[in-house]
Amino acid sequence: MNALFDPRYLTRNILIGMALGGVIGTVLNQMGATAENPGFIAGELFQFMGDVFVRSLQLLVVPLVLLSLIVGTASLDDVRKLGRIGVKTLAFYVGTTAVAISIAMGMAVLFRAGAGFQLNLESSFSVQDSPGLRTVLTNIFPKNPFAAMAEGNMLQVILFAILIGIAMCLAGKPGQRVLAIAQDLNDVVMKLVVVLMMAAPFGVLALVGKTFAVQGFSTIAALGQYFFLVLAALLLHGFVTYGIILKVFSGLSVKRFFTQMRRVQLFAFSTASSNATLPLNLENAEHNLGIKRSIGSFTIPLGATINMDGTAIMQGVATVFISTALGVELGVSGYLMVIMTATLASVGTAGVPGVGLIMLAMVFNQVGLPLEAIGVILGVDRLLDMVRTAVNVTGDAVVSTIVAKSEGEFSQEIFDAEEPRWEERA
Repeated sequence: MNALFDPRYLTRNILIGMALGGVIGTVLNQMGATAENPGFIAGELFQFMGDVFVRSLQLLVVPLVLLSLIVGTASLDDVRKLGRIGVKTLAFYVGTTAVAISIAMGMAVLFRAGAGFQLNLESSFSVQDSPGLRTVLTNIFPKNPFAAMAEGNMLQVILFAILIGIAMCLAGKPGQRVLAIAQDLNDVVMKLVVVLMMAAPFGVLALVGKTFAVQGFSTIAALGQYFFLVLAALLLHGFVTYGIILKVFSGLSVKRFFTQMRRVQLFAFSTASSNATLPLNLENAEHNLGIKRSIGSFTIPLGATINMDGTAIMQGVATVFISTALGVELGVSGYLMVIMTATLASVGTAGVPGVGLIMLAMVFNQVGLPLEAIGVILGVDRLLDMVRTAVNVTGDAVVSTIVAKSEGEFSQEIFDAEEPRWEERA
């Protein structure tokens, strides 16, 4: 029983939770559970457990992002250094997103995704209005920082935190005194992360169990080509592209990096939420990857909000799949428009489950595809959402590692060491 709550066995326990959730969910699906009638276990018990677990993590997001970014920005001391780090981080995030969607569309065109698929647009799925580019950019700037925190508007919270951090840098001794308080508060929040992680196996079991119970495998069969093409593109980008980028720009061991990331990837897969995974990704970056807090507390929260490579991959494949199924020829200009739009759309995509479908509406609008077609791929999106979230958080860590290494804010000793035991930090 002690091993169930022992921090040393967290990764193992999460894997067990995932496996049990998959088995129980599949059994429930075979017994007749559906999205419309999931039954008591999937619809009530698993739903309750999953909701409570995700809520307990989401309550940390705003204070963690706010404090981490304030500490990270103020700790840099030099505003010029902050600008340099910011430019590097944004360049890598935007660049990897553009590469991700290019890979996805290239694979979709190569394998003629959607050819021969009978598209039924009589779907009940209703797409919310997607914001225009001007609206996305304007909404980055908060009118009221407290309202932004209350509403969970992370782009506005990030901007406010960066501005406070810059002001603290320029304020001298008063800024240093406030920084010391912010660092203590940040340490307390990080300690709470460790405590909440002990419930992770149970939350993972419930989330995975509910997904398999209401989805099953029948929905995958109907959209098999789309599903496996998106999955292949996600795995290619998540392991090969990131591996190459990490090796070229940092010279670090790719194998070691992915070994140190396995717990974060598993957690992201089970929750399908970049925001819910943010606390664990921050903790892992400092203690397992060797990224100094002054860098990681700036780059990782920023990536959780604007770096959505997995979402961009889904948007690229979905656009080619639907356009081919409808017989719509996008042409070179259309493909370029999709790449540009999806890259910008990923910046405005919140790190919560399923929101990528809403942002997909922005892409479809740009190339003239019917929004009702989004309902066609809705059935398999939850499972793909789990995988692309794991890709998203991996990208955040890769870019953060590269930036930290280039700035000399990186510990090779921590990166090369065996994974530190959690109870030493509990």
